[in-house]
Amino acid sequence: MTTLTIQYKPELNKALIEIDLNRWEKLADAFGFCRPEFLKTIRRSLNDSKHGRVKKIESLQELD
Repeated sequence: MTTLTIQYKPELNKALIEIDLNRWEKLADAFGFCRPEFLKTIRRSLNDSKHGRVKKIESLQELD
């Protein structure tokens, strides 16, 4: 499994994540970001966005 560095700063309510390019490629592959189905979904999403077929949401719970 790929390792990465995470620094959490509670006073700022932020997290900093560092990962080198080689590890990023391994992580992207593990999540399936390079699968043809995922890339097809991204292209379709960009096309929908370009043509105004988008909906603003406040939370991911609204997708149900």
